[in-house]
Amino acid sequence: MKLKITSLLFLMIVFSVNAQEEQPEEKSNIITYTPSKLLNKGQLDIKWFNNLYTQTESTFSESKEARQTFFTSTIDIFTGISNNNNFDVGLLLEIRSNAVNGLDAFDVFNFENNPTKSTRSGFTSFAPAVKFNPLKQVSNLTLQSAFHIPLVKNESENGVYLDQKGYIFQNRFLYDYTFPGDEFQLFAELNTEFNFGDKEDSFANDSFVLAPSIFFSYFPSQEFTVLVLAQHAQRFDLGNEFAQDYSVIGAGAKYQLSKVVNIEALYTKFVRGSNTGLGQTFNIGLRTLF
Repeated sequence: MKLKITSLLFLMIVFSVNAQEEQPEEKSNIITYTPSKLLNKGQLDIKWFNNLYTQTESTFSESKEARQTFFTSTIDIFTGISNNNNFDVGLLLEIRSNAVNGLDAFDVFNFENNPTKSTRSGFTSFAPAVKFNPLKQVSNLTLQSAFHIPLVKNESENGVYLDQKGYIFQNRFLYDYTFPGDEFQLFAELNTEFNFGDKEDSFANDSFVLAPSIFFSYFPSQEFTVLVLAQHAQRFDLGNEFAQDYSVIGAGAKYQLSKVVNIEALYTKFVRGSNTGLGQTFNIGLRTLF
């Protein structure tokens, strides 16, 4: 009897080990949860993204200019609310700190609000947002709509710009495709922004922005990816007498620290444009998904 029990336990262990070996490896969050992926009901997605833009060149002059640096920190919070995973609601928060007139780029991290010293900072806008799948037959295409509400009193004070004083109705069309083998992934975005408000309050009011972007990622492992990107933005004049365009290229990486947290770093360069700065950005972000 003891021999039969021992043999049965041995067979169960062998079967369990073989079953585990045959199970496919679970995909990491950085592969699965692209910006176009909708959440399960009750799932929470929090992203903290920090962008440092600095410039000493622009299309407004042909020589070097006094350094201008603009730091933007955003917190995006989304949660799934539908049983069939096709509708998310969220809130977008934005904090800014700017240092101009030749100040050091790192002065933005002092978060001073003193226009006479060429610095300004503050909590500048918030936006309720929704994300959903507009075409059921294309599950990896989603639309994120947000309505940005400004909190700044004055767009510029003593010549120091903080953030635009105007409302923005933003729509982001998001699409991803993962190639067989999970080594390569394509992500595309078409961002549209309708800016409106009193013309005197902001250079951007009464304008429309169209900005397509494309990202191509390579995954050496489930937990790590490197990527390259290209973006073009075009601002159309709808009555504010200010048109603008620029093109950006960049590269970056993401790493999944745990099942819940991943980190990303990104560098971009403004390579051309009109009525724009020709600077560069340094970006770092943290994302939690649970």
